[in-house]
Amino acid sequence: MKLPVLGRHSLVGRLVLLAAGWSLVVLIVTGLSLTAFFRQAALSRFDLGLVDLVEGLNAGVSVEEGKVVAPALTDTRALRVYSGRYWQIAEPAANNTIKVIVQSRSLFDQDLKVPAEVVAQVAATPAVQVFYGVDGPLDQPLRATAMQVKLAGRAAPVILMAAEDRSPVDREAGRFAALTAGALVILGAGILAAVWIQVRVGLQPLFRLRGEVADVRKGKIERIVGDYPTELEPLATELNALVAHNQDVVERQRTHVGNLAHALKTPISVMLTEAVQQPGQLAEVVSRQAEAMRGHVEHHLRRARAAARSQSHGERSLVEPVLDELAVTMERIFQDKGVEIDWRCPEDLCFRGERQDLQEIVGNILENAGIWSKGRVRAIAVPISPERLLITVEDDGPGLPADRREEVLKRGARLDESAPGSGLGLAIVDELARAYGGSLVLGDSAMGGLKVELGLPRAET
Repeated sequence: MKLPVLGRHSLVGRLVLLAAGWSLVVLIVTGLSLTAFFRQAALSRFDLGLVDLVEGLNAGVSVEEGKVVAPALTDTRALRVYSGRYWQIAEPAANNTIKVIVQSRSLFDQDLKVPAEVVAQVAATPAVQVFYGVDGPLDQPLRATAMQVKLAGRAAPVILMAAEDRSPVDREAGRFAALTAGALVILGAGILAAVWIQVRVGLQPLFRLRGEVADVRKGKIERIVGDYPTELEPLATELNALVAHNQDVVERQRTHVGNLAHALKTPISVMLTEAVQQPGQLAEVVSRQAEAMRGHVEHHLRRARAAARSQSHGERSLVEPVLDELAVTMERIFQDKGVEIDWRCPEDLCFRGERQDLQEIVGNILENAGIWSKGRVRAIAVPISPERLLITVEDDGPGLPADRREEVLKRGARLDESAPGSGLGLAIVDELARAYGGSLVLGDSAMGGLKVELGLPRAET
């Protein structure tokens, strides 16, 4: 089965795109939330080390002879220059600045920077650690904490600070974000595939109903017979009712056409018979007008029958046997001229209509070609699309000037009064073809004569 195109006019497309949009939003929010939670959890674990360092400073710092003395910490990283782990003891200064009292060896000739707002915050919340971000001695991002405390033997408070390079945390968070994004992309693709399969399976009865409706239109089946879900069963029932109604309308049209033909032909035949039995000027006028009336009746009845049949989608006629039968018949009719008809047609090519109409259409074209040909007629029938077929008939006769081709499609038009026929052949073909939604085109044949291209509706085999 042909897959539907995913677009705004596709039901499958709408459902899949709606699920894709909602899934995209959910997956993006989920990815951002997980990354933020991971980063926060990593920072919380990271902060525990800084808390321990500040608490160690607070527990061991002392004042000796008025000087602040730092404890002997065992953290070897704080002893290596620019190692990424730092501590510092300072005192508040004017304008929310600090004055460094003592610092770790790892800072070497640098100080830990403290924003003014952090200095103000630690002063407002003594003995509470305040965390903040700052650039380190090598411009690496640091996670820092500061706490203001009072020391015994010293009137002025001091600020205890610790900081550590947070690059490893940022790398881990970035790696986690990349892994999460990849996993969510795979999950999203799986969700979309599952949604597409679910939609396809869920809407399968609808696609099956569409296929049955197409088969009814093409004449493969007469009505919808599938077993459908509760939601589609009323639709299938209504479609069957519509098909039955159209068939009833067509049958009534055919009945009316037959009644009209019977009602008109009998009086016309009586008039012609009486005119023949009572010769005279009036009889000649009556005969001429009655023949004209008969022609008009046949013309309109033929169009009405063709129009009614074209509405009946169940009619299918193979083209190959019709061409074979007509070729044999025309060769017998024109055997005095030695006309040979070379015809070709695929065995499975079908006309969507009644065999009688196809015989009349193609028969008139072949008869016209036989009348004007010098002995050679070629007929080729080919499919040109799933819905159309083309029948081309050519002859080796004198042909037809381009400026006179429309004239021969008029009822009763005859370019040569000495030629046999009533002048209705190609006009009948054109009318019947149009009734079936087809077309008739006249052109020049490579054989030297006239080429007739007849387009008709095609039925699938």
